[in-house]
Amino acid sequence: MTTKLNPVQLHLLQLFSHDLSQNELKDIKALLADYFVRKADEEMERLQQQKPMTQDDLNALLTAHLRTSYKP
Repeated sequence: MTTKLNPVQLHLLQLFSHDLSQNELKDIKALLADYFVRKADEEMERLQQQKPMTQDDLNALLTAHLRTSYKP
């Protein structure tokens, strides 16, 4: 099975085709982490505006069992 790379993956491969120092790698990891944290925050804000949660809703999540059961 052959996996095709998407445009983002191809761009990143081209961008990082040269050697990076450990500091540059650390900086890039931090940039990517910050980007995804910001995107998650934006999505949480959107969801909160769409359907506001009360403190009771948040408290219920603390004890909720949301994992899928894998019993045969």
